[in-house]
Formats: sequence, C-alpha cells, structure tokens
Amino acid sequence: MPEGTFVTVCGFSGYRGIDPFNIGARFMCQKEPNNPHDDEAIRVMDESGVTIGYLANGGSTRANGTLSASRVYDRVGQLFVIEVWFTTRTKIICKVVNFDAMEGVV
Repeated sequence: MPEGTFVTVCGFSGYRGIDPFNIGARFMCQKEPNNPHDDEAIRVMDESGVTIGYLANGGSTRANGTLSASRVYDRVGQLFVIEVWFTTRTKIICKVVNFDAMEGVV
C-alpha cells in the first residue's frame, strides 16, 4: 500500500450504503467527542453534512494496514478530509488527504 495514513470506513450500510463511496471520492470527517458509544468516534459526512458512516475503531471492523479512529484521533483536527482508495462489501479504505480542514480558516 502507498505511504500515507489510511483508515477504514464502516457502518455505511446503516446509512446510504456503498453508493457514495466511489474510488477518488472525498469526504469530510468530524470528531464526535460526545458520542454515547465511543468518545473517540469519527463520523464521515456527505457534501450536505449528513452522516454516511464512521471510521472503524475495532479490530473486527478495521481493515489490516489501516489505523483505527483512536489511532488517528490525535493526529487530525476537528474536521479533516479522506479520499476513497478501495472498497469491499463491508469496508471502505481511505487515505487521509487533509489532516486539518479548519487550518487557515478564520
């Protein structure tokens, strides 16, 4: 796999399915520190800000070679951008392409 920080998107079947996750598509991610299930949860949003999945945070949901949400949590800003590199029926593998989407925003 090429150098970079890779993550797995999971849980998308409970939202809009795999349809939005075309290779090369970019999505905004947002930390959810007040998530009742995981205080290091990171949601993946479509262009209108609607949740379409979450970054995997467990061994059974995370693809080999990718980092869990917990592992990237302190490396990224409140908002950051991922790009789809590969998909399977149950996992979307993405590269972090902008670690802090708020950087430089006044």
